[in-house]
Amino acid sequence: MQKSMGVVWTAFLWLIWAIPCPAQDASNPAVTVAPSTDPPKEDRRVFGVIPNNRTTEASLPFTPISAKRKMTIAYRDSFDWPVYPTAAAFAALYQLENQNPSFGQGMQGYAKRFAAAYGDQMIGNMMTEGIMPALTHEDPRYFRLGTGTTWHRLGYALSRIVVTRTDSGRTTFNFSEVGGNAIGAAVSNAWYPDTRTAGDNAQKLLISCSTDAFSNVLKEFWPDVKRRLQKKKATH
Repeated sequence: MQKSMGVVWTAFLWLIWAIPCPAQDASNPAVTVAPSTDPPKEDRRVFGVIPNNRTTEASLPFTPISAKRKMTIAYRDSFDWPVYPTAAAFAALYQLENQNPSFGQGMQGYAKRFAAAYGDQMIGNMMTEGIMPALTHEDPRYFRLGTGTTWHRLGYALSRIVVTRTDSGRTTFNFSEVGGNAIGAAVSNAWYPDTRTAGDNAQKLLISCSTDAFSNVLKEFWPDVKRRLQKKKATH
């Protein structure tokens, strides 16, 4: 599990290195754009692959979404096709590390690890993006800043793991993220026979929240990275 955590943070550090520094306003480096009457069109996939169903612009007037919409977002993120190769990749990593030895090796062991990895993602998404937000009246969307210094935006993206908006638009502790992933970690004890201690569950929670933090950073900076790639392509 510790090696898996290292993979998450290695990918995170690579992304920070690749992020272009945006132009800054000398009088206010963290200034945000004025609200627009024409909402920017968000890419439905980050890097053309990763589902991007719950990103909106923080500069737009806040409009709450229904519980049905929250469940729809959770459903799409839980059953979209990229979830399956992601689960396959995690299963391969866990197989190499021989996590949960009782699963065994070979195709049978890999199949169990794949099912467990997919279950982790599906339960986590449904809890943090649908069920918990509906119960706590929190908004599961990521409100992208889009402007300001790189470090300010980075700090904002990471902080959304513990801070979110309510259906009334106010900020609050992100019970849906932390509580939903905690419930997911507890439920996963049903299919992880070798990692059921309090420490194991705390580590599962940390990995889930870290993965979601990394996802927020992708959502925040993907348009910048995309523009940079398009600019390089145009100059060649």
